[in-house]
Amino acid sequence: MPPIVTQNERMVGPELLLLLLGALVVTSIARRFNWPAPLVLVAVGLVVSFIPGVPEFELDPHLILVLVLPPLLYSAALDSSYLNIRANLRPIGLLAVGLVLFTTFAVGVTAKLVFPDLPFAAALVLGAVVAPPDAVAAVAIGRRLGLQRRAMTLLVGESLINDATALTAFKVAVAATVGAAMHPLAGVGMFVLVTVGGIVVGLVVGVAVRFLRRRLCEGVLESALGLLVPFGAYLLAEEGPHLLFHDVQFSGVLAVVVAGLYVGHHSPRGTYSTRLQDAAVWRSVDVLLESFVFALIGLQLSTIVSDVRLNTGLLLGAAAVLLATILARFVWMYPATYIPRYLSKGIRERERQPHLGQVTVIAWAGMRGVVTLAAAAAIPQEVPGRDIIVFCAFVVTVATLLLQGTTLPWVINKIGFEGDDARQDALAEAQVQHRAAQAAVTRLDEEIGEVPDHVRDQLRSLAEHRGNAAWERLGRQEEESPAAAYRRLRRLMLSAERDEFVRARDQGEIDDEVLFRVLRELDLEEAALSRE
Repeated sequence: MPPIVTQNERMVGPELLLLLLGALVVTSIARRFNWPAPLVLVAVGLVVSFIPGVPEFELDPHLILVLVLPPLLYSAALDSSYLNIRANLRPIGLLAVGLVLFTTFAVGVTAKLVFPDLPFAAALVLGAVVAPPDAVAAVAIGRRLGLQRRAMTLLVGESLINDATALTAFKVAVAATVGAAMHPLAGVGMFVLVTVGGIVVGLVVGVAVRFLRRRLCEGVLESALGLLVPFGAYLLAEEGPHLLFHDVQFSGVLAVVVAGLYVGHHSPRGTYSTRLQDAAVWRSVDVLLESFVFALIGLQLSTIVSDVRLNTGLLLGAAAVLLATILARFVWMYPATYIPRYLSKGIRERERQPHLGQVTVIAWAGMRGVVTLAAAAAIPQEVPGRDIIVFCAFVVTVATLLLQGTTLPWVINKIGFEGDDARQDALAEAQVQHRAAQAAVTRLDEEIGEVPDHVRDQLRSLAEHRGNAAWERLGRQEEESPAAAYRRLRRLMLSAERDEFVRARDQGEIDDEVLFRVLRELDLEEAALSRE
């Protein structure tokens, strides 16, 4: 298989490995100092790209879309709430469809004005390339900033499902540019086919994966199968229709997202070992691929700059495209948020009044990412002004990441908008945990049988402790609560047990196999005690 990135003179291998290792090192340093790792990676990549001797990495857009994007999207979908996305489907649709088309047109008009020699169809290609915010950037930065749940739901939901709109606009604009004009109704039909087909494929894959995982009954095998899901869903949607119909293609990204939402929604009904295994696996995948992606964005600078003639006109034009991209989101956000509420009584009754600060934060959080660069790299060579389009797409990607990403915390603090998710979550958890403890005690009484009294009392005490701990966290003050003291002391006891078993292994009293089995039991208990 060809490499994800290539060097002009020869295929890279060690260079790619060094890139991955360097990205992880930078990520580690950024996390240690509590810096935003994605932004640091981009900045470091920009600097490193001009160091003599550093190879010029060139994206292969097709392999980026097949090998890098699907697992990142799938992981994000697994962690997303299907119920929250469904509850906010109308505003997400306005962002994922309406805003993408509006941005495409607004940026296209701007590009045509600042680059008069650029055909309008080619200017629309640029608009379609920069229109969709990137799911990777939104999740990585938004999660770190601790945005309110509804804001994160809108950002993630928008960037997860806006691919179909952007892909359709991109294909229509490219076809018009190279002389294969497409009727507007044909474009609408393509959008419907791409969207519906991707959703159907994603559901089929999700149902099939859930069916298989319920019969594997082994965490390692289930996680191994999970690693194949994003690639299988993407390829099945993108390539599968070709087997039956010529020139028919569904949205692979939508298929991956739908499969991830379905599997994630039903994961609580699986086994605990699978959930623990999946969490560890996908956290590792996320760190590796996100570090690679953001470092690669910065490293593109020298390659892209070498393909164009830098001059004042090009720089001013790229700045105008960047400004249009940012302003288009603001121009769309406020009317799209408040006009439907004004016109529809049903919307006013079903949905809470959006906080103006929340709308502003979402408008400012439209970071672009590697998807924009991959789409720009996929533009056919015969498209007029391709080098200008690629350069402007790079400027928009890097500038939105660095400008909006670094100032987003300041915007949130300046607006003073804070949600009450944590308080509401704690109250809801305490209420449900109380009922869960009662249910556990009831089940204990039903199934107790002939069990020693001290065993029954210990089990009942554990259930009561878990029920009380949630209320204690809700009213936590500066002094240590009984639940916190319990967890701290129990961790110390587990550490002592662990040290003793390791010492016994080192002295030859027990085998490694025995040690690993006991360590897993102790680790699972410590994981149950851990609280973020």
